[in-house]
Amino acid sequence: MSSTTASTALAAPAEPDVEPTRERDRGRGRGRGRDRGRDRNREREGNQEREGERKGEGEHTPPQVPVIWLALLAAPVAAGANAPVLILPDMARSLGVGTATATWMVTAFAWAMAAGTPLLAALLRRYGFQPLLRLSTALVLGGTALVALAPWLPVALVGRVGQSLGGAGLVAAAMNLAGSARRMGVISSGFGVLGAAGPLLGATLTDAVSWRLAFGVSAVAVLAVPVVARYTRGTKPGGGGFDARGAALLIALATSLILLPTAPLPALTAASLTIVVLALHIRRRPEGFVPVQLLRSPLFLFSAALGGTLSTTYFTLLFTVPSLLRDRADWSKGAIGTGQLVTLLTASALSWLLAASAVRLGRTVVRAVLITVGAAAITTAVFATSGVLLLLAAGAAAFAATGANATLSMHAASAPTPSHRPTAIGLFALSYQLGGAFGPGVATVLVLG
Repeated sequence: MSSTTASTALAAPAEPDVEPTRERDRGRGRGRGRDRGRDRNREREGNQEREGERKGEGEHTPPQVPVIWLALLAAPVAAGANAPVLILPDMARSLGVGTATATWMVTAFAWAMAAGTPLLAALLRRYGFQPLLRLSTALVLGGTALVALAPWLPVALVGRVGQSLGGAGLVAAAMNLAGSARRMGVISSGFGVLGAAGPLLGATLTDAVSWRLAFGVSAVAVLAVPVVARYTRGTKPGGGGFDARGAALLIALATSLILLPTAPLPALTAASLTIVVLALHIRRRPEGFVPVQLLRSPLFLFSAALGGTLSTTYFTLLFTVPSLLRDRADWSKGAIGTGQLVTLLTASALSWLLAASAVRLGRTVVRAVLITVGAAAITTAVFATSGVLLLLAAGAAAFAATGANATLSMHAASAPTPSHRPTAIGLFALSYQLGGAFGPGVATVLVLG
């Protein structure tokens, strides 16, 4: 090579390779396009979430009630549901029955809560908040009075059903007034906190006064009724007819499903027949108690199914983990109670953080978190022998279930038209409450039995 050619080669930089550069530019463009696509999807989900929160604003939505009052309106029912856990022997002796028979007080409450939630949500849709609040208050107070004075178990059962139906109405009102996942998270966290404290609270009140006082803790919710009633005064109901046959069929289906763990074959037969009859009824009356629009909504169906699954997981572990801690880790009763209480309280607080971030995270991420944590809870409970890991399993299940109640209920409510919003929330709550009925039965079959 000559010196001239060499100097020219040194002086003039080599011409850049155009094709790789263009390819890199196209790659960066595709990457930016994917990022923009993800951002648009997340923004669209956030807009849909906010739109779901605004649904029904017209004549159906009252001024926003301070969320602390909504939590007080709804959360005491969780304490009332769990208060009997440690005091069933005391109650059984007082009523002159066996402890196994006394567990019907728990079963009756779970049945009435599951069946009553969609029923009272339909009442809300047709008549509005004021009649619902009045009826629910009367049921809670009347049921509490019956339990306090009942000389026999059947009378106490009637009172327990009244407490549960009234509580279901107050919960339906609170959920419909929440309006956002963040506010729903506060309500769900209140559920988790008082639900976790319920057994200890019930035992303390029984030791200090009587088991009858422990069964009255859910009546604390009526303190919030005057405030909520003031905020909802003047709102107009949605109107429309009441589908009595559809309501009866849905209650029959819920009853059959609740009995599935204890009487599998009769319950399965009854549930199958009821599903067929209910399906035929929905075809004849698509805007009835179970609107066909909801059954055709993948968002509603997925939210309700996932919420029910995570609820079942939580209530199963709630009853099995104490036994596993005793058998596998040799923990004392006091250590189990304290450890479970702290774990569940922490899980309830963390679930609020998930609910507060739900719109920013987007539906896909929220679902992924709930499914992952719920699956980890089951896996840990099956294989762990350490007491700490078993408590973490219970906490993970509580986090997933409480977070699902806060976030997925808002997803379900955003699926239908505004007029169906109370119905969507009621049917989602039915799915969630069925987990509370399935869990103890599954626990009995797997561990306690």
